[in-house]
Amino acid sequence: MSKSTRRRRTIARHGQLRTPGPISQLLTFIAIGLSVVLVSGIAVAGYVIYDLTSTVSANAVELEGQKELPPDIGAYEGGFNLVLTGVDTCEDAYKQYFGARCTGKDSEGTLNDVNLLVHVSDAPRRVTVVSFPRDMMVRIPQCEDVDGKNHSAMSKQPLNVAYTDAGLNCVVKTISELTGQDVQFAASVTFGGVIEITNAIGGVDVCLATPIRDKNTGLDLPAGNHTISGITALQFLRTRYGVGDGSDLGRIGNQQQYMSNLAKKLISSETLGNVPVMLKLATTAIDNLEPSESLADPMKIVQIALALKSVKYEDIVFLQYPTVTDPDNANKVVANKSAAQEMWDAINANAQLQVTHENTKNDGVIVTDPGAATQAPVDPNATPDPGATPDNVVALPDTIKGTSAAQTVCSNGKVR
Repeated sequence: MSKSTRRRRTIARHGQLRTPGPISQLLTFIAIGLSVVLVSGIAVAGYVIYDLTSTVSANAVELEGQKELPPDIGAYEGGFNLVLTGVDTCEDAYKQYFGARCTGKDSEGTLNDVNLLVHVSDAPRRVTVVSFPRDMMVRIPQCEDVDGKNHSAMSKQPLNVAYTDAGLNCVVKTISELTGQDVQFAASVTFGGVIEITNAIGGVDVCLATPIRDKNTGLDLPAGNHTISGITALQFLRTRYGVGDGSDLGRIGNQQQYMSNLAKKLISSETLGNVPVMLKLATTAIDNLEPSESLADPMKIVQIALALKSVKYEDIVFLQYPTVTDPDNANKVVANKSAAQEMWDAINANAQLQVTHENTKNDGVIVTDPGAATQAPVDPNATPDPGATPDNVVALPDTIKGTSAAQTVCSNGKVR
């Protein structure tokens, strides 16, 4: 089998179900650390989290070529990065929900179909979550799998074959090479945990500007506000043809609405103040987490929790990695390198990011309340009031889609 075609048989199922956002499991895990710290102090937190993560540590994955990390995340110059990927493993407890994906000809192989890079800056702390389209054509570098076997590089393949090729390590190497970002932490998660997590937390609030009726996922919701949990939450995260133009790019926007609302609920007093709920969430997350060795350290989880606990909503920003249509295949996309460079320059400068893209009928969500995200100055020659706004604001190119947690967005639903 040639390098260019290796394992491509797994790519055909793009129209089927996809993994819910792995950010849910990570945020749950981080929230556990923060909750126990607030209630019991850091010593007890370390003990509790260590007890909860013992099985996770046994399955930890080594990241190829990673530099030795300082013991304290405060020493990471420029902040730190986490790569989170959702993999479409057919777990016995949930495969009945997924039809042909788990029983038909496309049931072999495991794809990394949700891919996020979470950048946490140093002071002032900001969190930027960048979603990468699974169908983006990229170079897959040479990777070593968990058995120590080397897999040769592939010059142009969809991003979501990296896990199939050589596991979590290969996803991290691919995203790191694409972005130029060093990655300190990583984790992969299966999609079954979203059902249990949303049940344990009492559901996640979402908003629909128009109804969603998607026969491909079974989701049928009227317009308005909904608290979704269980299989409905999974259907909401899966839906592609039920939002925007029916593309994976539209689905990313819809998933980011869920992630933003989940983040806000996890750091709210109703969740952080309820230790039994947090412990239940933690055990669910652990069952679905494959961490890097660097993330399997329980005290690192505590440190990350403490780093994130006071980040303002307007400084939690969700972005889509900018792309253009692949000239070789209209059904795929490739990186918009100039827009991506502007985005990384702003992130590396720890700027407050301002999304200038105005959503259209083709996008998965519409902004119903711009919140604080539009209050920063757009004119680069303007002199902001240092007492009212940051003096380091960057307006991103309008080719970069996204929202902040301070904004309210609603699904741009379709009936299909």
